[in-house]
Amino acid sequence: MLQLSRLDAWGYNRSWPMKALRNLKLIAGGLTLIMLGGTAGFHFIEGWSWFDGFYMTLITLTTIGYGETHPLSHAGKVFNSALILVGVGTVFLAIGSLTQALLEFELQSVFGRKRMEREISRLTGHYIICGAGRVGRSVAREFARRSVPFVILENRPDRIERVASEGWLTHFGDATQERTLEEARIAQARGLVAATTADATNIYIVLTARALNSGLKIIARASEESAEKHLRKAGADTVISPYLFAGSRIAQTFLTPHVLSFLDSATVDLGINLEIDEVLVSDKSEFAGKTIATSGIRQDTGVIVLAIKRKDGMHFNPSSDDKIQAGDFLIAMGESAKLRLLEQAATTEAR
Repeated sequence: MLQLSRLDAWGYNRSWPMKALRNLKLIAGGLTLIMLGGTAGFHFIEGWSWFDGFYMTLITLTTIGYGETHPLSHAGKVFNSALILVGVGTVFLAIGSLTQALLEFELQSVFGRKRMEREISRLTGHYIICGAGRVGRSVAREFARRSVPFVILENRPDRIERVASEGWLTHFGDATQERTLEEARIAQARGLVAATTADATNIYIVLTARALNSGLKIIARASEESAEKHLRKAGADTVISPYLFAGSRIAQTFLTPHVLSFLDSATVDLGINLEIDEVLVSDKSEFAGKTIATSGIRQDTGVIVLAIKRKDGMHFNPSSDDKIQAGDFLIAMGESAKLRLLEQAATTEAR
């Protein structure tokens, strides 16, 4: 997956502001100690009141030059000289650090944003997520877990800030506009997710995206049941309602809790290295033309084939005599590393 490990969604180096902030805090702390030390020094050396000591220290550090509050003794002059050298130097250091921080911040924002734009301009075969709400962020997390390239489109700065720390590629703009989708390289994209919270907005996104890329796979979120037919008419391949899914999941938790626990372990990252994935069998694969038994999938990779997806439909629980054909999708379950071995074997030319 293309990520900017040090740059956030706005193109800033997020480790830099923390360092600059620490430096400014140290300088501010030093100035506070100098102010306290100067006030106490004039109070005890010259016998001035606390306020007069504070006032003298303040006009000394700020180099205003109003003159001495009271005539200074020799010891007071020595102390004030040291205060000038240390205090005024620290003030100038604070001004310089603040100026440098502001300048670097502006440069970071310009060059960081350009770097992110370059990363987006090189995307191909990626996915576009429209909306950085809860659904959009969930999709992004799953893509990131699978190292799939993607870019998030969002027109709300507060939501972009929420995903900034993840290092995901993010583009600020309105996904209903052609220009925004073109900047996200929709012509080279593999799929698009319309995941905003408004059904009307998702319909506009689907319409615009379908017009720009007729072969794009589009999945849309629907908040209302009545929006599903409109999203499909607009060009969405699949429509998913988070609320219907949540209701079904709640019912399953009551009725079949162990089945749900098993599915979670295979489809959600719960610390268990188990996945269910689909693997395409290529024309030149060593599996093409072999049966489940003779392919040696279970013996060689330790992966279980749960089903075979063909043009005529889904074949569940295939028997050992079922023949694997080129173009089949093997719905398999196993550990992540073993699934990758199966995927490699399914696309490797037979020797």
